[in-house]
Amino acid sequence: MSQGHALPFARRIIPSVLLILSPFAGAQDRVLDTVTVSSSTIDDRFDGRRGEPSSVAEISGKTVDQRRPTNMIEVLQSIPGVTADVSSGDELKIKFRGVENQLYMGEKPGVAIVIDGVPVFERTGKVNIDLDNIESIKVIKGGASYLFGEDALAGAVVITTKRGAKYAGVTTSLDAGSWNYQRQLLRAGLAGSWGSGHVQATHRETDDYYFQSGYRTDYLDGSLRFNLTDNSDLTVNFENSERQKDKHGNVTGATQARVDPRGTLGRDYARKFNVDLQKLNATYAHDLGNGSNLLATVYQYKDHTTFWSAPLRYSTTGAAVTDINAYTTLNNYHQTQNGAKAEWRGQGGQMAWMGGADLRRNEYLNLNTALRAYCSRPGAGCPVTAAGTVFQNDKTLESVEAAYGELKWAPVTDWVFTGNLRSDQIDLDYRGAPNDENPSSVRLSKSFNALSWRLGSNWQARPETNLFANISTGFRTPTVAQLFGGSISPTGGKTRNNENLKPETSMNYEVGVNGDYQILGLGFNVQTSLFRIDRKDFIMSVNGDYGTSTTTLQQYYDNIGGVRNQGLELALKTDPRREWGLDVAYTFVDARFTSYNNLNRTLGNSYANCTTGSGAFNPATACRIVRSSATGHRVPRVARNSVFATLHWRPRPGLRIDTEMDAKEWSYADEINQEKLPGRTLFNLAAYYDLDSGKTTFLGGKWSFFARVDNLFDRKYWQTARGTNDATGYLPGMTSYNGVYNAEDLSIIVGKPRFWTAGLTATF
Repeated sequence: MSQGHALPFARRIIPSVLLILSPFAGAQDRVLDTVTVSSSTIDDRFDGRRGEPSSVAEISGKTVDQRRPTNMIEVLQSIPGVTADVSSGDELKIKFRGVENQLYMGEKPGVAIVIDGVPVFERTGKVNIDLDNIESIKVIKGGASYLFGEDALAGAVVITTKRGAKYAGVTTSLDAGSWNYQRQLLRAGLAGSWGSGHVQATHRETDDYYFQSGYRTDYLDGSLRFNLTDNSDLTVNFENSERQKDKHGNVTGATQARVDPRGTLGRDYARKFNVDLQKLNATYAHDLGNGSNLLATVYQYKDHTTFWSAPLRYSTTGAAVTDINAYTTLNNYHQTQNGAKAEWRGQGGQMAWMGGADLRRNEYLNLNTALRAYCSRPGAGCPVTAAGTVFQNDKTLESVEAAYGELKWAPVTDWVFTGNLRSDQIDLDYRGAPNDENPSSVRLSKSFNALSWRLGSNWQARPETNLFANISTGFRTPTVAQLFGGSISPTGGKTRNNENLKPETSMNYEVGVNGDYQILGLGFNVQTSLFRIDRKDFIMSVNGDYGTSTTTLQQYYDNIGGVRNQGLELALKTDPRREWGLDVAYTFVDARFTSYNNLNRTLGNSYANCTTGSGAFNPATACRIVRSSATGHRVPRVARNSVFATLHWRPRPGLRIDTEMDAKEWSYADEINQEKLPGRTLFNLAAYYDLDSGKTTFLGGKWSFFARVDNLFDRKYWQTARGTNDATGYLPGMTSYNGVYNAEDLSIIVGKPRFWTAGLTATF
């Protein structure tokens, strides 16, 4: 939807909210506080949300450690509007406000993930985060490209890893749980006048619930902070992680989801993930006095990922293959991110400012080869692909040079106005070696300029009430695969380039209230906001998401899509020190395609010859492409209503018992809005106990214990469901294409049954 349609929305909503809350704005004489800029892409050391014009939520590392999550969404689900694509293992793809829920392969999520100033993106599109190495999490919702640059369409998750003198001493932790879940942690730290530091090792592994879905992760990380002078310090952080993970847990069709929820029959699209990550960064901080300071960081982030993909369907004779270990492609990916950032902030009277520079030099290497010899379509005489065939052997160099800044102005006691601006120069240089489809080397390049901004205001209507509003932008540049698909993978003339692609953009509108109130005798911190995200120039395939291409219906990407996400978020939090407490995160989202006129569905065997005709065909040996429009349809897998609530009870000092409710309304599982992902309500129960550190304890340490049961009532449900085309199943009678798309063609991950975890931590 265009900006012209979105601005009336803001003009209608903002005055209405201000009018409703105006009675709270009593005339009071208050001294003008010093204005500061807390925004940073480098470090989360600047505390304070006064004057913040956007929705911001913060979670402490202490909360994460006590919660003992097995993946990040177990922590983030307490924040309205935050969801994730979760399967087996601890990896996930974080999403905000329903943005990008229609995509489920290796695409970027529309949310910037920043760890210690490093913009993290892994080959799978998901992120793996050491849950035991978190000092703080900050969630910024709304377009955040004004700070973080590319792909911050809907916001950012900023993670700061553990550091500081409080980690001096020795800490050990042991957990166990269902399906042979194990977690062990050992941390040792020291502190003195020189500074502080610690080293930490963590191991996690489990067989997991799903068939062949076990995973293992090993982390070695640490931090050293040196006090250079009374006003400056240098912090060095490092992390090395090794991860092995197998299947995601998919099944095909509603029937298999019911009779074989673990997926013992069939094959996922991808398996055997091996991921090695290394992160190293150094940050210099200098307090210049009078509210002025300097931050600078340099970093290197490496990702080496290998995995299998594309199940082998047909042997070299054209016969069907059902071997669960038969796959066609070995993917070998290397990514290296090098970067440097610097920020200077200052203040004076009614104004405060921050200016920064962001330089990145990234390298992406792909080598994809055939694992086995196979045919790509059924029947005798089919063309054979030999084992070892090179499908892709290329390198992409990415250069980013950006300048950004923030200005805050408080003209009167109660008002703070904020403006942000960022300019990005992004250069892509693609170099492809000869492969099975292209005997010649290829070198292509493309450059983009992108300008991002935010304008916002915060009004302190009363001492306990703040109203905020902002308009912000986000952007995403085309990938080399979208720009040069015809050169990278010609696929027999079924794909072509589009080097005229433009960056897609998002316009974010938000108005909200943040304050402390008494509700039913309980003190609540309340934050609620209305939001709208309009995306234009949405980059998508002219054949639709995951559509089949032919020589007459070539696949290429264009700026032809549009999506609108709008809704309401409400967060209620009570004082965690009270005997009884209640936290609620409620989200309403209406997400719809505003422009999607090229949705193609494939009925029949997509590995055979496909046509768009209307005559009879044999779905086992041919396929039909059905064209339709999804304009006006709801974006799949976006529940209109969802709520996560936690009831806290502290029956005695040191003991807390939590009852959690996680409820989601139904959503569609496909873009044609035919099949549904059912809603569900789950309950979890957890208990946490800390021994009083003031009393004598075993070995003189500080001990804490936890136990939790997830899916307490053993509810049967689907974690997710995705539908696009006619598909083959793995149950008897469902192994052939039937030319019909229905619930038996969905790719489904069944939710896990009731499971438990428990553990202890000791610090000496």
